[in-house]
Amino acid sequence: MGDLKEIIQNRHSANNFIEGIEIPKQDFIEIFNLVKLAPSCFNIQHANYLVITDKDKKEELRKAAFNQYKIHTASAAILVLGDREGYQKADKIYSGMLDLKIMSKFDYDNMIESINNLYVGRGKEFQRDEAIRNAALSAMMFMLIAKSKGWDTCPMIGFDSEKVCDLFNIPKNLEPVLLIAMGKEDTSKRRMRGYRKPVGEFVTFEGFKGK
Repeated sequence: MGDLKEIIQNRHSANNFIEGIEIPKQDFIEIFNLVKLAPSCFNIQHANYLVITDKDKKEELRKAAFNQYKIHTASAAILVLGDREGYQKADKIYSGMLDLKIMSKFDYDNMIESINNLYVGRGKEFQRDEAIRNAALSAMMFMLIAKSKGWDTCPMIGFDSEKVCDLFNIPKNLEPVLLIAMGKEDTSKRRMRGYRKPVGEFVTFEGFKGK
């Protein structure tokens, strides 16, 4: 795995891929074994991934993504999904800690109650927002880890969520967050990196000035 600074600097949103390159399944397993360490609220781990490498399925996905050519040339298209009902599975996540006596029954009960109070108390809109927030955190880690293994990516929101859900029988509790095209970038067609604001334009310390 390369130096983090180098990985960040070298990661580009690839708009053109070299066609016909296969990503070994083991690479995906290694990537996801690191992605699972991404932060999430209460460690609920809202992110789910649907990996599409089959050419025919990828072409069907391309149709639902407004026929974007990069999906055709990419080695894989990965749908990042957020579980709106992830909080309902908190007992499964924390029961192991309870069984191993890492967490007391009192602390376990308080944790489950706090999670339910937050997610049920704030309602459906909050549950959807949380699914998107936490899955987005995971997706960024996915792209950086993929780059560390020599794979290029491009995050995309240009797709019809309803069509995609129907196409792949995505469960109703999973919210499509974004689509990641992945493969080896065709660097001969790389666009120049877009303008980046200086730090002073987007970072404020200690609070904003009053009007």
